[in-house]
Amino acid sequence: MIECPEAFVIAQQINEAVGGKRIMNVIAAQSPHKFAWYHGDPQKYHDLLSGKLIGKASSFGGLVEINAEDAVILLGDGVNLRFHCENDKRPKKHQLLIEFEDFSALSASIQMYGGLWCFKKGDFKNKYFLQAKEKPSPLSDKFDRSYYDSIISGADTGKLSVKALLATEQRIPGLGNGVLQDILFNAGLHPKKKVKTFTEEDRKKLYGSIKSTLSEMTCQGGRDTERDLFGCYGGYKTRLSKKTVKKPCPLCGNIIEKAAYMGGSIYYCSVCQKM
Repeated sequence: MIECPEAFVIAQQINEAVGGKRIMNVIAAQSPHKFAWYHGDPQKYHDLLSGKLIGKASSFGGLVEINAEDAVILLGDGVNLRFHCENDKRPKKHQLLIEFEDFSALSASIQMYGGLWCFKKGDFKNKYFLQAKEKPSPLSDKFDRSYYDSIISGADTGKLSVKALLATEQRIPGLGNGVLQDILFNAGLHPKKKVKTFTEEDRKKLYGSIKSTLSEMTCQGGRDTERDLFGCYGGYKTRLSKKTVKKPCPLCGNIIEKAAYMGGSIYYCSVCQKM
């Protein structure tokens, strides 16, 4: 799933690959998918977008926003977005295909779920989108210790585990269960550890790990579990992920464990990340 490091990387790649190109053709919902979410009637996407010039692409949390004059193309965290040169073979199945006048294209497909929203600027009132645009990115200087403290000291946060704090309710848009694993490993915190048990040192380490881990993931082109706009895996080698489960911990050599928790999987070292 795309989270904030991958969204940032893909937005920059879009700017380089398709910025300034004019849209020639749009095909939406060609391959029906129960959990592909559109804004309004996807069959009207062609009329909305054809003839428009691609402007700047930006990331907000795990979302990628592409401006096209008075319209916006917004792609959610479950979307696999790929760029195709003129002679590249297009995928047979896709939920969105945008072709340009130079015959290059962007295709978007979904495996589990994802949003492929196209709309006139100002017409989309999705609360997650609006929150992601309003809240400071952990990759920015605005996400400082003061802002972090306001999140961790919220009225309800003491009852929560650190996973629940960071990866639910869009408290930090774009920080999901994927990047969470290495953030907590680098901070020496178990995913189930309750926030109310945190020492000041725990708070300090978690803040530092959020900033440094996400920055490292972004600078290295995303995680090695996720693909970019060109179908390449990111250069950041995950310490805790599906790739490292049952392998030795990089710090102590203990075997990395996997468990089900809060509707997803967690990975941890029981030696380095004590409850």
